[in-house]
Amino acid sequence: MIGGASVEDTLTLWASSLRDAKQRIRPLFTQERVAAAAGQFLDGLLGNEPRKTGWMRAEAAGDPGPWRQQAILGRGQWDADALRDIVREYALETLGDEDAVLVIDETGFLKQGKASCGVARQYTGSAGKITNCQIGVFAAYVSRHGHAFIDRALYLPKDWTDDPARLKAAHPRSPRSRVT
Repeated sequence: MIGGASVEDTLTLWASSLRDAKQRIRPLFTQERVAAAAGQFLDGLLGNEPRKTGWMRAEAAGDPGPWRQQAILGRGQWDADALRDIVREYALETLGDEDAVLVIDETGFLKQGKASCGVARQYTGSAGKITNCQIGVFAAYVSRHGHAFIDRALYLPKDWTDDPARLKAAHPRSPRSRVT
């Protein structure tokens, strides 16, 4: 028993919730093959693999290589803000509680090069030092019923926000104000 429910009941609830989530996001994808790939991408993220690389997700989905999985993030046409709004609405419906809290935190994504948007030598707790990285800022809704990420932003250091040519070359969705 897990939290008063049997393992079977918990798995049935998770499967039902995943089907509901996929139905909610389906309108974001104009092509059926892209919608199917997005569903497989979500399945892969929730799968048992300890590392969620493109190759591992592709293997779990039965794809010959990572290209279809990577296309969802890189070339797929869909609205990330609309997805965020759907996830936030779903989280509030299923996890809502008057004692819930909003948790804001940042994490660093270590980088080797300089081309990724927002990459700079800056402190990240991920490495515990100043290193080449991007910083993502995340908001999570947390209640006694569970937790979910409900928003995200890419922190852009001053050397990025002060360089319009660099911003244009990196294609940030919309430059954010620099906050320190």
